[in-house]
Formats: sequence, C-alpha cells, structure tokens
Amino acid sequence: METGQIMRILFIGDVVGKPGREALRARLGGLREVQHADFVIANGENVAGGSGITRSTFSVLREAGIDVVTGGNHTFKQREALALVASEPSILRPDNFPPGVGVPGQGAGVFETSDGHRVGVLNLLGRVNLGSYEDPFSWGLREAAALRQETPIVIVDFHAEVTSEKVALGWHLDGHVSAVIGTHTHVQTADERILPQGTAFITDVGMTGPHDSVLGVKREIVIQRFLDQMPCRFEVAKEGVRINAVCIEVDEASGRALSIARISEPVEL
Repeated sequence: METGQIMRILFIGDVVGKPGREALRARLGGLREVQHADFVIANGENVAGGSGITRSTFSVLREAGIDVVTGGNHTFKQREALALVASEPSILRPDNFPPGVGVPGQGAGVFETSDGHRVGVLNLLGRVNLGSYEDPFSWGLREAAALRQETPIVIVDFHAEVTSEKVALGWHLDGHVSAVIGTHTHVQTADERILPQGTAFITDVGMTGPHDSVLGVKREIVIQRFLDQMPCRFEVAKEGVRINAVCIEVDEASGRALSIARISEPVEL
C-alpha cells in the first residue's frame, strides 16, 4: 500500500439549536487545535431551532470553524433553506433525492483544506422509516467512485434511522470510501472501528447540544407526548450541553482510514 501524510478529519455530530451552535462557538477552536484537525464537517440539519437551517445559523457554524455542513431529512424545514442551500457550496443536502424533482444544491463535493489537500464529502439519506429516496447502496457506491476520481479521501455522512441500514452501508462501502459516519439518531454509539478494507465506521456520531433532554428536546414535552399521544410543539432544551464527534486519521495517499476515536466533551455556556 502506498502511504503518505496523515490527514485528521473532525466530524461533529448533529448540531441542535442554539445550545449546539453556542457550544461550537465556544469550544470548536480549542477542540480543533487539540485534535490537530485539518478539516471539520458538521451535520447541521437541526441547527435552527432544532429543525432545519437558516442563513444566520449557517453563518455561526462557519464562523466557529466548520468547513462543510451536511444535512438530512430536516434540511429544508426552514423556508429560506431552499435559496441558502442553492447558493452555498459548503452546505450539502442529501445526494440521493430522486432525480428530476428539482431539489436545490448538491449532495456531494470536493473541498480543499487550508494547505491545499482535497477531501470528498458525500451526504446520503437512509430509506427505512425516512422516505422514498434513491437506493443509498448503489447510489453511494457510484458517487464514491466519482469523488475518488478527484481525491482518494471520501467521507460519507449517512443520515439514517435504522442501525442495521447504517451497518450494512458501512460494509457495502468498505474499501470504497475513507469513512461512513452515521447521523440522525442523536445518540453516540460505542462501535467505532476500522473495517477490513480501510473504512472508518460508527453507527451514530451523536449530538452536539443539550444532553439533559430527549434527543435535544425538552424532556417533559416528549414524556407528555408519550403519555397522551397528542400533537405538541417541540422546544430545544438547554441543559447538559455536550459536543459529540469523532476524529478520523486518514492516509492521504491511499484514502484508507488509520484510526477513529470518539469525542464526548461537556461545554459550560
């Protein structure tokens, strides 16, 4: 195997509302320095009030030091996201929307680090319990191959509900991408590993936001919803703010992952 220098990529778990934004504003610079991160990706589909993304919330992420913002099934929950995603190349929405439906923006791209190295990022949505999207397995394999024409380093954000679908895609893309990072379920899993062909994998990177909650929402609201089954308006919680992330070391020449480490860091705001 041809080897080269090591790139360190920091992937931040789903950023939820103002607490998540403020956590990154307060701590990401220091975390990036400690981790010697060359490139930072964050899932931002819940960054605006817990659902969607807006221009102002995107600006906070960029100012905090995020290089690329990925999305999910809530990407377009805010009306202004349509124009925002269309105009901002550093925001990715899921790539496997059905062709021809006119979804703005891009689901994959190649980006440069500050020292000129290139990183491919691909955003995919799962289909189980989420909707009728294109098959992420065949779609992901094809798009990964296209990105690898430009760079050996390809990071996949797989935004999916079901553990089995995430694990299966990790195995399916093993050796074709540098990492498959699961997002969406907001609970950091303890199964990070390097698969046999050199792909880093974790079922879910977790959540950046208020952890004294139910997936970022005020816990009393969710408990009441389970009790009475009535519709209600979710509100983002404030307590127990924490950054969940993973740091991935990738060989720049081959694109193979060398290590993946979980991060779960409390933040005082």
